[in-house]
Amino acid sequence: MNTKIFVNLPVKDLEKAKTFFESLGYTFNPQFTDETAACMVVSDDIYTMLLTYPKFREFTPNPICDATQSTEVLVCLSCTSRQDVDELVRKAVSAGGSTFKEPQDLGFMYAHSFQDLDGHIWELVWMDPSAIQPG
Repeated sequence: MNTKIFVNLPVKDLEKAKTFFESLGYTFNPQFTDETAACMVVSDDIYTMLLTYPKFREFTPNPICDATQSTEVLVCLSCTSRQDVDELVRKAVSAGGSTFKEPQDLGFMYAHSFQDLDGHIWELVWMDPSAIQPG
């Protein structure tokens, strides 16, 4: 079985967060979604758990970071093309998200970012497959 990753993020308004990410094309697994949490399917092995603040507090002894004031994590996802990077950022901004810097074009790699409704930063990158060295 492949290792799966579940990124847990606190959200102030679960329904608004779901609507935001649905407008970007993501779906939710209803088996792990209720009024306190939503399991967003990023890929076959990557999921984001959007958790209400009370639900998120069940998993940590520490205060919840306000992502509009501090950065607790940078979520970076690969895209299949430069156009996909730009399209996802466009959708995020249209759905109420924001950008905070210009795209970066390094030739072999193209990147752009957006902040979701709760201020979480999502980095999107495309890398030229010919530039990736086998590891």
